[in-house]
Amino acid sequence: MNVDIAIVGAGPAGLCFARSLAGSGLSVAIVEKQPLPAIAEPAFDGREIALTHASRDILERLGPWSRFDPAEVSDLRDAKVIDGDAEDGLLVSAADGRSGQLGWLVPNHLIRRAAYDLVSVQPGVELLAGRSVRGVAREGDGIVLSLDGDERLRARLLVAADSRFSQLRRMLGIGARSYDHGKRMLVARVAHECPHHHVAWEWFDYGQTLALLPLVGERSSVVLTLSPQEMAKVEALDDAAFAADMQRRFRDRLGAMTAIGTRHVYPLVSVFADRFTASRAALVGDAAVGMHPVTAHGFNLGLQGQATLAEAVLQAHRDGRDIGADAVLAQYQRRHHAAAWPMYAATRLVVRVFTDDRPAARGLRGAILRLSNRLPPFRRAIAARLTQA
Repeated sequence: MNVDIAIVGAGPAGLCFARSLAGSGLSVAIVEKQPLPAIAEPAFDGREIALTHASRDILERLGPWSRFDPAEVSDLRDAKVIDGDAEDGLLVSAADGRSGQLGWLVPNHLIRRAAYDLVSVQPGVELLAGRSVRGVAREGDGIVLSLDGDERLRARLLVAADSRFSQLRRMLGIGARSYDHGKRMLVARVAHECPHHHVAWEWFDYGQTLALLPLVGERSSVVLTLSPQEMAKVEALDDAAFAADMQRRFRDRLGAMTAIGTRHVYPLVSVFADRFTASRAALVGDAAVGMHPVTAHGFNLGLQGQATLAEAVLQAHRDGRDIGADAVLAQYQRRHHAAAWPMYAATRLVVRVFTDDRPAARGLRGAILRLSNRLPPFRRAIAARLTQA
């Protein structure tokens, strides 16, 4: 089988990249090891994605945004960062960015479903579901994937979008800086008595990190980060005990809580690839950069990255140039690295400082938040970054 572009991974980054090529005339094959039903009807995985204005703009252009159920899209109007026992913390308001909201919260599985629905009927795209890549080889002006079943897929450009634990990245000989944070993250939905006022919380408490993502109505997604040993105790609780435990951890700030839906636990591992390209190949999404979720920018960065790659590829195609040429991929490498590295490094610094419970670190992080809250230009800069389209 011969195509212009082969994409490995039918997650949001891979599907959105395919969607970005719509109308170009380029032929695309998407290889995904999951079976078709899991791609077409992805299960709820607990993750609520905080979308910036720039990400909404991309999703509107590509089409998924119009397919979201409005009852599942929640405004994110303000964000509060709390340290330890402090009652108040740093508040970043949408008003600081001269907007009605900092962003929007959309369930991850709905983004995946909407992207699939569009790509599945897109001319020139073939989805090879339930298939795995066994090997990669460069041949002349193309690159060849060996799939299970002894099938060969030849393309002019290969795009790896197969998660932060990317097997294809290894096959391409690209290393990565991987950091295991030694923590586990639980996400679950709860109902609560008191209104959240559409304010997201990031609470760096001692011995745990808590987050609250406001959903439509008096519901929220709660995020709890603990050591594996402590998390095992939480996982063993029944729904009533879990709700009571979360109410206690949030110190009754939202009143009584009730567990709704399922709980999901994930390991916390950050990844930054040594480079984002190889000969006739590029990495997008988490295969390129897998962010710690504390700043909620991982999906946004992946969405931005696929748009950057698509722009370079489409321009080369319009100009009649080789879409897999080193010069085309170098443009993507340069632009995406410039966008990704400062954000990745800053996130790592935040995690290091704000999860260190030693007395000196506690004093430092408290001082940082107090000073930041007294600097309106700093708050406005954060808000402007989130609300910029």
